[in-house]
Amino acid sequence: MSVSSGSSAAASSAEARTAAAGSISIRPFAVADTEEVVALWRAAGLVKPWNDPYLDIERKLTVQPELFLVAEAGSPGSVGSSEIVGTAMVGYEGHRGWVNYLAVADPARGTGLGRLLMDEAERLLFERGCPKLNLQVRTSNTEVIAFYQRLGYAVDDAVSLGKRLIEDAPAASR
Repeated sequence: MSVSSGSSAAASSAEARTAAAGSISIRPFAVADTEEVVALWRAAGLVKPWNDPYLDIERKLTVQPELFLVAEAGSPGSVGSSEIVGTAMVGYEGHRGWVNYLAVADPARGTGLGRLLMDEAERLLFERGCPKLNLQVRTSNTEVIAFYQRLGYAVDDAVSLGKRLIEDAPAASR
């Protein structure tokens, strides 16, 4: 396993590490991963009509691309012998860290992989001096909210506001 924790805040249980360890490696995203990542996001229900996942990937590759993580099962680096089973798009703007597009493939859910991806996100943010990590979850997604609560996250007494500055056209042709 290529993931290690850099702080006690990012530490996870030994059982979760062992459960997901197997032949999983976490590495930065590569452009060749695009179709597999978008397929995972679609299967996980993360793609919405107002967000073009291809544009989100292009945008992320211009800002801290090393913080766009993929979890790979199988033999990394060998063509056709590995598959992407998880992702996390991490960012830090100097005040707060953020995680978007945390996704785990259905067969890998419940193995501790989501926890490992969050551990790695926390470790990378901690290394950069990030004091707090924020994330957004749709209020209807109670299963995911419970997952984050098990990891020590709590609902902040804040309202999330948003305003689109660029409207994404639907990516129906991709």
